[in-house]
Amino acid sequence: MATSVDKGHGRIEKRTLHTTTILTAEGKWKGAKQGFHVTRERTVKGKKTIEDVYGITSLSIQQANAATRLSILRDHWPIENGLHWVRDETLGEDRCRVRMGAAPHVLAAIRNAVVHLLADVDTENRPEAIEWLQIHHDEARALIGIPQSE
Repeated sequence: MATSVDKGHGRIEKRTLHTTTILTAEGKWKGAKQGFHVTRERTVKGKKTIEDVYGITSLSIQQANAATRLSILRDHWPIENGLHWVRDETLGEDRCRVRMGAAPHVLAAIRNAVVHLLADVDTENRPEAIEWLQIHHDEARALIGIPQSE
């Protein structure tokens, strides 16, 4: 078991994680090494909410004890906010109707490349970077290595 408490953004959040091998069905799920149960208690403006989450992982207890597992879960959010949210919202991945053949994988690779290229543009956020590059064509071409037009 591991517990963490964070304060910020006007809230207090307490997370408690319990690990177990019971949830892995004693080896019946290939690759499942341990299960976990996380209880999140959030208090915002005096109002308390409780959320329970269950999961399984291929990490053994030696690779990730309860404290490490809790840290891994917490570290997931910068990835979600920094990459997946940008792909989903800014680049419209969730609205994309392409579903057949290799096209979805190709488009995902292109979106990943765009996300990383946009990180090199000196703006506050990626939507602002897209707008800036639409106006400054030579800078956009330079970003992907195309020489400036004459």
